[in-house]
Amino acid sequence: LCFAQKDVFQLKDIEKIAPKEKGITSMSVKEILQSLVDDGMVDTDRIGTSNYFWAFPSKALHARKRKLEELQSQFGESSQKKEALQKSIEKSKIGREDTAERAALIEELAALRQKKEQLKSEIDKYRECDPDVVEEMRQTNKVAKEAANRWTDNIFSIKSWAKRKFGFEESRIDKSFGIPEDLDYID
Repeated sequence: LCFAQKDVFQLKDIEKIAPKEKGITSMSVKEILQSLVDDGMVDTDRIGTSNYFWAFPSKALHARKRKLEELQSQFGESSQKKEALQKSIEKSKIGREDTAERAALIEELAALRQKKEQLKSEIDKYRECDPDVVEEMRQTNKVAKEAANRWTDNIFSIKSWAKRKFGFEESRIDKSFGIPEDLDYID
């Protein structure tokens, strides 16, 4: 409508003209117009208290020209990338021709990789004998032992406090809280 008449319209004008000329129901004119504005196919501006809508063929032509230039630029860049990649492929193929010597080397490489994996799994079997692992286990055990002794000390302190405060017997405290009779520090 705007292209054909090359004019500026208000919404009320478009709502009157569109059903007659384009067969659009008057209820959907506003939605369609907003969709065209959102897509950039129709321009709008508020002047005073009125909204005006327009779409000139020259703007669409310039938009298509810009899009065409952009696509041509992208095509050129893609073509250059393609050429560079093909040159890289050709360069990579040099020295990788299928020969009997190359096939033998590839087989040897596969065998060596398999051997490496076998040796690695065998090393993992004896990991607990590794001096670093043993030292790490000793340090972990030391920390755990200190923590166990600290908690044992805490239990003895609470038992002593409960005996003084409430006058409970030690055996009754042990039985009530599930504390073993032979609880003692770890050496």
